[in-house]
Amino acid sequence: MVLEYIIITLYTISLVLILLYAIAQLNLLINYLKAQKKKESTPKLDLSDINKVPYVTIQLPVYNELYVMERLLHNIAQLEYPREKLEIQVLDDSTDESVESTAKQIKELQKTGLDIQHIRRENRQGFKAGALKEGLKTAKGEFIAIFDADFLPKENWLLETVPYFKDPEIGVVQTRWGHINRNYSTLTKIQAFALDAHFTLEQVGRNSQGHFINFNGTAGIWRKECIYDAGNWEGDTLTEDLDLSYRAQLKNWKFKYLENVVTPAELPVVISAARSQQFRWNKGGAENFQKMLKRIITSSTIPFKTKLHGTLHLLNSSMFTCIFLVAVLSIPMLYIKNEYAHLKIYFLVMSFFIVSTFIFFVCYWFMYKRTYGGGFWNFIKYIGAFFAFFSIAMGFSLHNTIAVLEGHLGKKSEFVRTPKFNIKSLKDSWKNNKYIRKRPSLHVIIEGLLALYFAFGMYSAFTVGDQGGDFGLFPFHLMLFVGFGYVFFKSIFSKA
Repeated sequence: MVLEYIIITLYTISLVLILLYAIAQLNLLINYLKAQKKKESTPKLDLSDINKVPYVTIQLPVYNELYVMERLLHNIAQLEYPREKLEIQVLDDSTDESVESTAKQIKELQKTGLDIQHIRRENRQGFKAGALKEGLKTAKGEFIAIFDADFLPKENWLLETVPYFKDPEIGVVQTRWGHINRNYSTLTKIQAFALDAHFTLEQVGRNSQGHFINFNGTAGIWRKECIYDAGNWEGDTLTEDLDLSYRAQLKNWKFKYLENVVTPAELPVVISAARSQQFRWNKGGAENFQKMLKRIITSSTIPFKTKLHGTLHLLNSSMFTCIFLVAVLSIPMLYIKNEYAHLKIYFLVMSFFIVSTFIFFVCYWFMYKRTYGGGFWNFIKYIGAFFAFFSIAMGFSLHNTIAVLEGHLGKKSEFVRTPKFNIKSLKDSWKNNKYIRKRPSLHVIIEGLLALYFAFGMYSAFTVGDQGGDFGLFPFHLMLFVGFGYVFFKSIFSKA
């Protein structure tokens, strides 16, 4: 019975933590809905007077971006801003043939009078953080806008963001990500679903109440003074953006999030690319939890509620560990439930935790409605989208749990960039992309075995106990089977 009680304890703790996270999300939803009723009152700079227009440096950190460099440079060159107040730094750490073609494009743009520099380093020390820090040494701008290679800011992007720096306490202005290939595949739809939740519910929900948010690594603009005051870029975590964001806010800098300024970008279309991105984000989140937790808790300048939301924010990725534990232990729990009658009351209480799923369902509906609109038919579509998202998110739980554990245990790894594809529609092909990882990892085999494990869970629903089965967990195991099966199948067969 000792093993059974260990399983019950781990299962219960994981469910409680998931419920606490769901309640925090519900609080963010309430904050979000309140924020929608508020009128914008932030003072803005008047950019009509050229003498008051601040100098801006745009940094483009790139590494082996052969397929999107031409698109990126063309797009950035179209930004509306006084040319005498604008500098562009292409921070190019590339090691392939893209270096030469990028250099040619930059020379052509220089001929048009654009102040654009091609900055190269001898090594990738510090990875993206190191490149940004290197560029900062010579940056002329008072403000530093940053775009990854797959982002396509609209022409008036600077005109919509720079004015908010009239408030001297604002250190960062962050914009919402859009998705140019949202409907390319099930994978891109799922990624868009998750990112939309972050860029509406979470960013607005936190920012509107003065809680800590994060610069998202791109599509935002920093006050240079803020970067230096916070200690500059550091490359000791895989999410240097989250790291610097928290250090800046601990220094009492304000962040301004602009939900209505959308910066389009390209979502990964191959699961290996999505996996590398997820791994980096989740491991980086755990690394930053280890790095920042003590500073947050011991800070004398931030209120308790902000400390609580900040802690939960840094634990976001760690929720995958709880989800994975609940998933794996749910089948033993099914047998324990039908083997030990004296635990009937415990299992009745545990059924309450289905409320976590209901909370997520409600929270994400408001996000979905923000993007697609309300109405009966959109709600029906949302139900399908929600359960598809939930299933595939759980299918990633092993992969992300490994990332989280590595982050908490301090295992260091290289910054693995997400390959870009220049994919906008179904007509575009990614098959010959040279940056795609060709060989699936051992994790993929385990994910395939887990799909079979949850198929066994569905079978068990018909056979456990002596009352004709127990179907309470059948929908959960079906979703897990679909999620792990999808991730396994795509990882094996969706490669060049």
